[in-house]
Amino acid sequence: MNIIEIIEKKKNRQALNEAEIAFFIDGICTGSIADYQASALLMAICLNGMNDTETALLTDKMAHSGDTLDLSALFPTADKHSTGGVGDKTSLIVAPIAAACGVNIAKMSGRGLGHTGGTIDKLESIPGFQTTVSESAFFEQVKSIGIAIVAQSKNLVPADKILYALRDVTATVNSIPLIASSIMSKKLAAGADVIELDVKVGSGAFMKTAKEAQALAEAMVNIGKQNGRKTAALITDMDEPLGTHIGNSLEIKEVIATLNGGGAHDLRTLCLHLAANMISLAKNMEKEAALRLAEEALQSGKALEKLKQMVAAQGGDVCYIENPALFERAAFTQPVTAQESGYLQKVDAQCIGETAALLGAGRQKKEDSIDFAAGIILEKKCGDYVAAGDTIAALYTNQKESLAAAAARFQEALTIGNTPPQKLPLIQGEVL
Repeated sequence: MNIIEIIEKKKNRQALNEAEIAFFIDGICTGSIADYQASALLMAICLNGMNDTETALLTDKMAHSGDTLDLSALFPTADKHSTGGVGDKTSLIVAPIAAACGVNIAKMSGRGLGHTGGTIDKLESIPGFQTTVSESAFFEQVKSIGIAIVAQSKNLVPADKILYALRDVTATVNSIPLIASSIMSKKLAAGADVIELDVKVGSGAFMKTAKEAQALAEAMVNIGKQNGRKTAALITDMDEPLGTHIGNSLEIKEVIATLNGGGAHDLRTLCLHLAANMISLAKNMEKEAALRLAEEALQSGKALEKLKQMVAAQGGDVCYIENPALFERAAFTQPVTAQESGYLQKVDAQCIGETAALLGAGRQKKEDSIDFAAGIILEKKCGDYVAAGDTIAALYTNQKESLAAAAARFQEALTIGNTPPQKLPLIQGEVL
């Protein structure tokens, strides 16, 4: 067996077997397969696809290319993944709700890149919060308080780091089997029994169409099931930002508001349904009963208490959770106003995310630093009526020179018209 034969086989639209996929993953990790050969196979996969069995095998081999966690002693454990969006702080609400309902949350998360935010960046905006912990500390924290959210281990799924870097420079990112295996290999390696997926669709999401989102959701759920994990996915709207706060410490403030019984209606609704799915799968109960449990955990304050426990356990200052006014306020702020009267027909999520990045809330390269206080608070959402001169949003930054460009970019996100828009539902589908 050699890599040229494997490339040739996939070029001719033939399915790869387990031995061939294992040979490929082992070869890229040891360096015996050159980057240009790996890139050729990635392009063949991108053009010709993979069947369900191939995709599941690729994911499994990637998952076992480095460290894996055994969480069986903590049963039941649950993990969650969102495919990324703007204002998407759901993990920080869903995880405490599910933990308050008796589900052990053992979650590894990532940082933001481009116009999308990252859970780890948001947590690190809480003074003192530690996202890098040892495996034993991670295990003990989940055992003692039922929840931990940490940064991904450096040796978790090294094959994905290699393949993602190649995909990024060879125009092979947009492939359902490669996206699904990248996401699910990390979820499988992290060891949770239950995997809840939030597949975003729309302008601010990686999946721009309902068809693409459905295909990705089905591929990931299939992978989870073939690997013995209880897996479900919601397909949710990302044409406009989720909630009203975009930016790291600003989103933490909205998390706290939501866990205190407030927050934006779309954010609260989605979080309750995601949490209910996790609870239903982990505790083998009907979704309606799980939803009632989730609502009670939110309304009673038990979920907020779980967030406080996690912050304290990971070195964060709980005073900021109890009094969000303590968070640093950006030095400069500027309102964005409506240029005409009418209905907000579109508030383009990608444009809003790019605006937040211009203000300093995001990064273009992984090594870039971010401004935790920078971001946007939306005063109006898609469907609202505005009069000319009304404030639609406030921009926050510590970089005064960024305000003009950010305000101009924000205006590009807006479409104002004479009639209310036909909004897509927040939850557009479910894959079980």
